[in-house]
Amino acid sequence: MLHRYFIKTPWWTKKVFSSYIWDLPPDGRSVYLTFDDGPDPEVTEWVLDELKKYHAYATFFCVGENVEKFPDVYQKILDSGHATGNHSYSHFNGWQTDVETYINDVAAATKLVRSNLFRPPYGRIKSSQAKKIPDALERTDAKIIMWDVLSADFDPAFTPQNCVDNVLKNVRPGSIVVFHDSERASKNLKFALPRVMSYLAENKYQFKKIE
Repeated sequence: MLHRYFIKTPWWTKKVFSSYIWDLPPDGRSVYLTFDDGPDPEVTEWVLDELKKYHAYATFFCVGENVEKFPDVYQKILDSGHATGNHSYSHFNGWQTDVETYINDVAAATKLVRSNLFRPPYGRIKSSQAKKIPDALERTDAKIIMWDVLSADFDPAFTPQNCVDNVLKNVRPGSIVVFHDSERASKNLKFALPRVMSYLAENKYQFKKIE
């Protein structure tokens, strides 16, 4: 299937961009589920219910604009024990945005999402922007979190079963896996997430948040 991104991040990408976090050291059989683009009242609530079934913890990379619209849903993520990360305020593509505009946008999200974790929308960020992320997050321990495996749940070119296969064929202990708690992804997500979690739980994986 032709698409403009990797489902499994190649080793050379991780090596070239080694200052970003693509996966985590295997802590037993841990896997790190992440959810981008929320919070969304319907989809995020559904995800939280699914995670609860497995006593699972995850990391939600939240868009500031959505946190502002749905503060109660954002609070529920925190109250449920999950981690949150900054996913910018307006979901700009870093490659198409000047440094000042980009960093100001991330800083706007910092007022709503207090975290040392940042994931660039689309995974697209210039090195000149990346250098200023600690300032934008107001954290000296800022970390740019990428991923090891994409479910591609956001992409209508993939069927729900494709999204399951994307994860299960590529996941390994320490993988950071991307899903999206957004309306756009919900059809694929609602099919894929329960099946992925069921399989991984049966295979003794533990679902952890990024600390």
